[in-house]
This record gives sequence, structure tokens and C-alpha cells, in this order.
Amino acid sequence: MKIALIGRTETLFRTAQILVEQGHELTAVITAKAAPEYTKSSEDFKLLSQEFSVPFMHTAKIIDAVAMLQSIPSVDIGISMNYTGVIPQEVIDIFPLGILNAHGGDLPRYRGNACQAWAILNDEKKVGLCIHKMVGGELDSGDIIVRDYYSLTQESTITEVHEWMSTRIPDLFMDALDLLESDPFYILEKQSVNPKDALRCYPRKPEDGAINWHKDALEIIRLINASAKPYAGAFTYLKGEKIRIWKARLGELPCPSCFIPGQILWKNDDGSVAVGTGNSGVLFIDVVQKEYSPLVSATEMVLSLRDRFGEKNV
Repeated sequence: MKIALIGRTETLFRTAQILVEQGHELTAVITAKAAPEYTKSSEDFKLLSQEFSVPFMHTAKIIDAVAMLQSIPSVDIGISMNYTGVIPQEVIDIFPLGILNAHGGDLPRYRGNACQAWAILNDEKKVGLCIHKMVGGELDSGDIIVRDYYSLTQESTITEVHEWMSTRIPDLFMDALDLLESDPFYILEKQSVNPKDALRCYPRKPEDGAINWHKDALEIIRLINASAKPYAGAFTYLKGEKIRIWKARLGELPCPSCFIPGQILWKNDDGSVAVGTGNSGVLFIDVVQKEYSPLVSATEMVLSLRDRFGEKNV
């Protein structure tokens, strides 16, 4: 098939390379400014277009690319991921088979932004990954062509989910193209048009990683796991210094105890420290980091049992 690439991220970049290796033809590349956590820039996408001698455009407004796309003979389908805006129907209609989008959420339920993080925070048992046809002017709508799932446990982090998605997305795009090449009308599942069937997920910001030690221990673990790399990390304060917590697990009190949430309760031989949470819970904090400093075990940073996480002022 003749494909046009629309979007950003290293995963989309690699998808294009894999699809070409499998015999598909790249006909155009459209990208926009990369997000801070992305490892492929718009310049990388430009070099990709030059490698295959195809038209390139850097724009935050896909409508700017209409004339370029219309000038490409016999383009079959668009492949999209993490483009900066909602794509209008006018652009989708340029392609006989429409535009396919990779969405890291369990459609038709999880739509919007940061769906994987919200799934972890909401204690879901799995994260969905869908390749679906786009509908002009709508967010994560359109018929689902292929879908896969990643099982979540108490220990699952956003890092693991992203690594899995990065591996699976090229394969799922390839599967979707094969299915549509055999049957242009193929659909795995039609998406519901009832808005009550959708869970609209909104963006998360670095400051959303602030730990409230009065929360339940499992809620805090989910926040830490959902804020892990490539994101900014869950954070707290210790003696007025901002501390990021990258790894934690559920602990248990050896006896009934009285404490203020955030209190350092004891140190463990494995380098972790026990911290009290709301509902008389305990977290074992394993890996921490001061601003602009290397990662260390929690016991390397916590020197006294009189210390308490969450205190901004010394």
C-alpha cells in the first residue's frame, strides 16, 4: 500500500521504517514540534522523508498539508500517531481507506490524553492498544481495526506500558494494513456513538505527581507507577528539598502504630525505607532522587527516623 505518515514519536518513525521493509511505500511525511520526552525530533522526520525522496511538511495545522497530499498520486491510506491536533474530515477524505490512528487506550472506553496513566491510576486490570479509523473533528472515534491488551498488576509502571506499546504498535499497524488490503471494509468493532460509553481522559501535568501521604498506600503506589519515566515522576519534599520517588511497594506494619502520614517509620536492610500513609498503611520506598542528582536508594537519603516526607519547610 501507499502510505502517508502523519504525526510524531520514535514509535511512528520506526513504524514507517518497518512498513517500508515489509513492502509498503512511503509517499509523504507530516510532523510537528516534538514533545520534551520524545526521542525523535521533527528534523529526524525530515531526514526520513529525504531518505525515501518524498514530500515533507512541518506544521501544527494539518490543513496546511492538503495541497501537498492531493498532489500525491494513488496514495491509499494515512498512518497517524500523536499528531498535535484533531484531523478534519477534509484531510481524511483524501485517502481512499482513510487514516489509521494508534491509540494507547481501551476504546471505546478510554479516549483522550494520558490514557495509560489514567488506567493505572484507576486500578484497571489491563491497558488497551487500538488501531482505529479516524473520524474528522472527533477524538479517538472511528471503527476499531485491531486491538491488543497489556495486563496490569500492582507493580506495573507507565514505563513498562510504553515499552510494550512501542514494540506492538508497528506490528498492529502492519496487521491493520494487511486486513484492509484483503478487505477494504474490514472492521473488528464499530465504536459506540453514545458519549456515555466513553471515558474522556484529560492531560496530566508534572505537578499532578505530588504525593499526598494521607492517601491510601495503594493509591500512592499507583501515582508513583503512573508518573514514572518518561514522565517527570511522583514527588514529595524532605527537609524542604524536592524528592522524586521512582519505585515503591506495599509494606506492612509489624504492630499497631500512631504516626502522621509521611513519617519515616524504619529502614530496611535492602536499602528501602518504610513510610506511613493514610489508613495506617505502609509503603516501602526503594529508589529516590533529588533535583538534578543521580538516583539513590532511599536509605542513602533518609538519615533520621525523625524525618517526615511532605514537609516543604525546614
